[in-house]
Amino acid sequence: MNRVTFRLSVPPVSGVLRPRLILVCLGVAVAALVAFCLGIGLGEVSLGLGEVVQSLLGTGDQGTAFVVHELRLPRALTGLLAGVAFGVSGALFQTMTRNPLASPDMIGVTQGAGVAVVAGLVLGVGAGLHLLGFAGAVAAAMVTYLLAWRRGVSGQRIVLIGIGLSWMCTSATEYLMVTTGDFQAQQALGWLFGNLNGRTWDHVTPLALGLAVLVPVALLLGRWTRALQLGDEVAVVLGAPVGAARLTLLITGVGLVAFGTAAAGPVAFVALAAPQIAQRLARTAWPPPLASGLAGAFIVLAADLVARLLIPDVELPVGVVTGALGAPLLLWLLARARRA
Repeated sequence: MNRVTFRLSVPPVSGVLRPRLILVCLGVAVAALVAFCLGIGLGEVSLGLGEVVQSLLGTGDQGTAFVVHELRLPRALTGLLAGVAFGVSGALFQTMTRNPLASPDMIGVTQGAGVAVVAGLVLGVGAGLHLLGFAGAVAAAMVTYLLAWRRGVSGQRIVLIGIGLSWMCTSATEYLMVTTGDFQAQQALGWLFGNLNGRTWDHVTPLALGLAVLVPVALLLGRWTRALQLGDEVAVVLGAPVGAARLTLLITGVGLVAFGTAAAGPVAFVALAAPQIAQRLARTAWPPPLASGLAGAFIVLAADLVARLLIPDVELPVGVVTGALGAPLLLWLLARARRA
């Protein structure tokens, strides 16, 4: 009797060597770099694109160098790095759960950071609010994981429990804001929208260090993410440690969004939109992490430009713009899911 052999294979890395994905990464990186330089040049003292580039390369005059390096570069770097963190985190969550609607915005991680920061403001904590945001995001993720555990963790349970936890955290945040003073409520409101105003090197340094560790880890986890994308049963056949893989991906994704949220606040919809945009541009089976991070950086920087130019003499929080642009995308994804 003839022997029939079935061979299962993991698809190739999500576009690591694919020309289209390489071109997408390069194109989005260039767009993000242009938005980065335009953001640095925008302000009371307007600087041309050439002046900004010269100053960044160390060939400009001292006055321009002071404006660029001390006053504007921390804000731009915070937006760039936070966008990368949100984009890569969203790609990990959507791949891990096999759900395009799964993002830190939707499963309680950013809301956990929000309630921790608002509680700190109510209690009069004047410094270390970014650490509170980090702790709140990590705590919310741990609660979600523990409640979703039932002889293992499935992506569907993480999403459903995360949505419930996000509403609990939102209710707690609203209660704290109603019961606190006007000044603290104003501070909390500015942070909860996601804001790049007043960012300094103290915000940039921990965010850069966190990304230097977590982004390479996210890229190295590519084999596990590809296996999980095929389903738990197939992943087990392929030899992937499903439980350990999902926990590692969850920790990495939460760490990324925690660092990003601690630095820039919970910038809405970036973690949801960036992976979807990158996936459609690259035409991959799931969101590619690197392209998603670059797309997230461009979204945050471009939204910050719009927020600063939309109303004269008024700098809107960047999260207002991303929320306005992300809500239609969410509705479109929901409509597609319903048709499917």
